[in-house]
Amino acid sequence: MAIHEATVLLIEDEAEIRRFLRTSLPAHGYRLYEATTATDGLAQVKARNPDIILLDLGLPDVDGTEVIRQVREWSTIPILVLSAREQEQAKVAALDLGADDYVTKPFGVNELLARMRAALRHIAGPPGEPAEPVFTLGDLKVDFGRRQVFVSGKETHLTPIEYKLLTTLIR
Repeated sequence: MAIHEATVLLIEDEAEIRRFLRTSLPAHGYRLYEATTATDGLAQVKARNPDIILLDLGLPDVDGTEVIRQVREWSTIPILVLSAREQEQAKVAALDLGADDYVTKPFGVNELLARMRAALRHIAGPPGEPAEPVFTLGDLKVDFGRRQVFVSGKETHLTPIEYKLLTTLIR
């Protein structure tokens, strides 16, 4: 995956931020999906399998730290927090829960893009090598890097627990 072909899931309730990123990210080659609540965001993480998540902590239904905790139970998708919370304690808590980076609002698009590129480079691994191998056995194909499962060439959606069990058995 080239970095500029990456899919981004923005979980953010502020319309101004969504509008800003809806213009900025596609202009730089990213495909953007949006969610305005933690509940919708978690559903989209499972359904869309994004390459990176941009996450606000102050969501209307559930705190964003809970999103980090739940995603980290089954995935290593890079999570960049976008938050107005400036306190060191909030930053440390989000990073310790599994966020990969923390950007305080307001932020510039160039800084955000650079942090996104850095997070995507970390999961891409060394140049020329796939980030994660693809396992194939008969009609079963598991792409660990994209967290996708195919049976007879068709993508099969698994619950996080099913995916974790399958990958544990394979490895």
